Amino acid sequence: MKVAFIGMGTMGVPMALNLLKAGHTVIVHNRTRDREIPVAEAGAQRAETPQLAAADAEITITCVSDTPDVEAVILGEHGVIHGAQPGSVVVDMSTISPVSTQQLATALADKDIHMIDAPVSGGSEGAQNGTLSIMVGGEAATVDKVRPVLEAMGTTITHVGAIGAGQMTKAINQIIVAGTYWAVAEGMALGIKANLDMEQVVQAVGGGAAGSWGLTNRSGNMIANDYPLGFRVRLHRKDLNIALSAARELGVTLPVTAYVEQVETGLIGQGYGDEDISAIARSIRQQSGL
Repeated sequence: MKVAFIGMGTMGVPMALNLLKAGHTVIVHNRTRDREIPVAEAGAQRAETPQLAAADAEITITCVSDTPDVEAVILGEHGVIHGAQPGSVVVDMSTISPVSTQQLATALADKDIHMIDAPVSGGSEGAQNGTLSIMVGGEAATVDKVRPVLEAMGTTITHVGAIGAGQMTKAINQIIVAGTYWAVAEGMALGIKANLDMEQVVQAVGGGAAGSWGLTNRSGNMIANDYPLGFRVRLHRKDLNIALSAARELGVTLPVTAYVEQVETGLIGQGYGDEDISAIARSIRQQSGL
């Protein structure tokens, strides 16, 4: 299929490369144009604007940082809506507000352009390996149409409901990530203070009920106090704000989520916003004298 991919960030570049590997024709655009180069060198075409990227595409994927960015890419002066052909599909793989997602879908529908929301989980490793979990909201027929493209980027593709349901599911994902990472960070701090062999500790607890992706893949960061980028603290804080906003509207109490959001706000203030979210362990380490 002919796919436009807008957003060449930490996730977008490997995702676009996996589309090329799967045999799709890929057209890329990024606001910072130099970031298009690695994908272009692998065979992708480049477009000067989102409008031009979408002009000949059957499917246009957006994967950018925040709700205003998606709105600008899709509805802006040179946005996707001005180039995408009737009957084509926009797939937003960013993490944004479910309400804004529904509004974008309505605006596109007025031009006979379909939309699904398909945020992802699995970190930069999942993007590179094509093993992302993709949470999809939209009409079933549209989801079926784009499934071959999604399968090039992820191994768990779940249609969770109507447009916006993917974003709400991603909010739930980020809530669980927040709580899991915080619990792992607490456990690692206790073990370090007790002078335990932390590799053995992780092996022991990882084989039981405490096992998790966060423990397996991010406990090493917390033990070493080194947080190479997987998913930025500042972006996770943005995601938690989306979850907390939805919770307020629905009357749901999220005390752990609210606490981790405040921890991440503090880390951003200290200059750690571009580290991996496992850097929330910095807070516990500081409080514990590590």
